[in-house]
Amino acid sequence: METIDFTLPKRLFSNNNVNDKLIIKAVDCHAGGEPARIVFSGVPKFPDHCNTALLKRKYMMENLDYIRQILLQEPRGYPCQNVDYIFKQNDNEIQYVIGEQNKIYPLMSGHNTICAATAVLECGVVSMNEPITKFIMEAPAGPIEITAQCENGKAKSIALKNAPSFVEYLDIVVDVPHGNIGKVKLDIAYGGMWYAVVDLSQFDNVKHLNMTLDTNNGANLAKYGEMIKVACREQFPVDHPTEDYPGVDILVFRGKASEDSGAHSRNTVVMSNCELDWNKPETWTAMLDRSPCGTGTCAVMAVMHARGELKVGEQFIHESIVGSKFIGTILEEQLLEGGHGKIAIIPEIKGSACVTQYSEIVIDPEDPFPTGYRVADIW
Repeated sequence: METIDFTLPKRLFSNNNVNDKLIIKAVDCHAGGEPARIVFSGVPKFPDHCNTALLKRKYMMENLDYIRQILLQEPRGYPCQNVDYIFKQNDNEIQYVIGEQNKIYPLMSGHNTICAATAVLECGVVSMNEPITKFIMEAPAGPIEITAQCENGKAKSIALKNAPSFVEYLDIVVDVPHGNIGKVKLDIAYGGMWYAVVDLSQFDNVKHLNMTLDTNNGANLAKYGEMIKVACREQFPVDHPTEDYPGVDILVFRGKASEDSGAHSRNTVVMSNCELDWNKPETWTAMLDRSPCGTGTCAVMAVMHARGELKVGEQFIHESIVGSKFIGTILEEQLLEGGHGKIAIIPEIKGSACVTQYSEIVIDPEDPFPTGYRVADIW
């Protein structure tokens, strides 16, 4: 293997005047194809009252969003990048805050949790015990129980016990005012984010939209999905019963599993990367989750359970648009706090992640784009 000796620029990476420099140390992973940047160092200290993941989330949204912009926007990031900030409380006690594009800070994200759990184990932040390591990661949504299968220093799989997931509406009809889409039947469910759950079979005979669940059709799925989602949010606003978390803020398209995949169904999740303006068609765009999506799988399972299609203890194998899979299981039912008698499910999501790189992100004082930028060709 050919190597070249080099040194890092001392004016950016030396320990001199370290308090004047922003150096963010991160390990990147992907789970099912969707990336996440796991930040271990570089976040400023929080006020003493920010002692929970939920309070840290609020403080970051209000005071530290520039860090999310640095890490996710060009030239250091790209549209599908995510960030997870890790905070160690005590040995094997971890808090984390999730950041996504468009200043979205989810209460919970499955693929981000799988990436973060993998990173804290493989990087020694949490002690790894083989073959099974169990620990708690406190998300803004609450404590998430992690069970990791480990072998030879590798987290082979991560199973997470999610916060309660539940259905708000079934079979509502949203009227999309533009794009020749018209009326769309969907469900609204919470799985850690608020999902519009859309069955693609209703578009089988609507050829002018081309809603085929295929990687080559990603632009159409992203565009129409974002338009349906925003129309849904405007016409059927929802909020979490115990947290200040309005929606819907994300959408999942459901389709048939690929032949011989072993999955029960296939999906793609549509995520915002800009603010949609009905008067500006150039903003009718979004991006697709490459993974099967953990919280999206939980929302789909909640819908299936509400329809009597999935029972407690049954497995649900969910396939992504790129063919990766997560395994979901309903562990139990419970009454939803603040839900006026509504039943929620406690789902488990199982998947795996791979480390892709280690990086130290810096801001050159002469950089004309310190917090990055967006260009509407890919954003």
